[in-house]
Amino acid sequence: MIGLVQRVSEARVVVDGQVIGQIQRGLLLLLCAELGDTTSNADKMLSKLLKLRIFSDEAGKMNRSLQDLDGQGLQGGLLIVSQFTLAADLSGGNRPSFTRAATPADGQRLYDYFVAQAREAHPIVQTGQFAADMKVHLINDGPVTIPMQM
Repeated sequence: MIGLVQRVSEARVVVDGQVIGQIQRGLLLLLCAELGDTTSNADKMLSKLLKLRIFSDEAGKMNRSLQDLDGQGLQGGLLIVSQFTLAADLSGGNRPSFTRAATPADGQRLYDYFVAQAREAHPIVQTGQFAADMKVHLINDGPVTIPMQM
């Protein structure tokens, strides 16, 4: 699985002019399942994501995770958006190939699994809509953007 994590002060997903997912302070995860990915990959990524220490502590150092924020009463949200284009291969020219991306059926199954697991592990989880034409609005805090691959 490939993920692109952005620390945000706010983020939302719009489909057909309607906001379908929205968070304030927290993490926006753009998520892509690749060929051969399993629920084990999803579990590892979620565990790493929830413990990723990219929020500032009192000294201004990136030393707090999304879970730490919840323990401090600051509640951070998690917005999960499917994005198969993270599997783009540009080695063959200027037009990206997406042959490394999971099939739509496997991609949706793994995305749905990831979201379900995230909702069990974290109190504020919002999502985009799998395979929809989405408009993602965000204010990247920092900016902090981190690629992940499991």
